[in-house]
Amino acid sequence: MKADITRIIKAAVLFTVLTAFDLFTKSIAVNALEGGKRVPLIPGALEFYYIQNRGAAFGIFQNGTLILGIISAIALAVLIFVYLRIPDGKKYLPLRLVLIFIAAGAAGNLYDRITLHYVRDFIYFSLIDFPVFNVADIYVTCSVFILAFLILFYYKEEDLQFGH
Repeated sequence: MKADITRIIKAAVLFTVLTAFDLFTKSIAVNALEGGKRVPLIPGALEFYYIQNRGAAFGIFQNGTLILGIISAIALAVLIFVYLRIPDGKKYLPLRLVLIFIAAGAAGNLYDRITLHYVRDFIYFSLIDFPVFNVADIYVTCSVFILAFLILFYYKEEDLQFGH
């Protein structure tokens, strides 16, 4: 049941690459979009637009950097703990990947909160006036959706008993 060292190294590399890509895209967005510039990708539907988000999803917990940082750090610790308990084998690869993506998203935004005291967001669906988000948010949102699917339709209850 314990994660072997090769699996841990591969997970750490993927986690690092994903987190670095998130931070890289945020850096490019700041340099290209700071000052209120908007770059339409699909006019009237999707654009790049940089904002500094001092809250969480949909702008909740504005100026709650400390509490959001603590929640993110705890979530990362829990994700690592769970990841290390997942059995080896192809059956659990989707679950392991989903947890790595969620952890990378949490880490990317946590980095912003710790170093900048806000999160850099820059992707905007103007068609539906959806809140501005970033690559880390995509990792987390898509992965949580896939995780729910896996739990509901792929894994049986006994498959997920490795935590006990």
